[in-house]
Amino acid sequence: MPSAITISDLASQVGTELGVTDWLQIDQDRVNAFADATLDHQFIHVDPETAAATPFGGTIAHGFLTLSLLPFFLETASPQIEGTVMAINYGSDKVRFLQPVKVGSRVRARTTLAAAEEKRPGQWLVKQAITIDIEGEQKPALVAEMLMLYFVQ
Repeated sequence: MPSAITISDLASQVGTELGVTDWLQIDQDRVNAFADATLDHQFIHVDPETAAATPFGGTIAHGFLTLSLLPFFLETASPQIEGTVMAINYGSDKVRFLQPVKVGSRVRARTTLAAAEEKRPGQWLVKQAITIDIEGEQKPALVAEMLMLYFVQ
């Protein structure tokens, strides 16, 4: 997939994989910062000693931390749409947390164009199917269908 594409060319690519990101390390500092930002300090995320006694054997990332990385991953795995004035998060049709991400793991995203529809002149609703892989694991951490509304000249 090219690094820049017209919206009409993108719409013709429904069903095509748009890209795969580089691996991103999930470390305890990132998890702790997310806990501070969301006020979710459950021990399984922030207390390595107590979390070591759980079936996970250590701390895990918040599911919503993994989800919150999607805008970054979409930016790095998707082609730029020529003539875009702005793009806004329009929501999601599906989000499933399939496996926890252990602290110290690396994750990446694979994105596929699921749909692209012109809602109004110059406004395109784009749905991407995203899978967040965990390095070395068979089962992904997360699958989601994310919606973005593009305003295109």
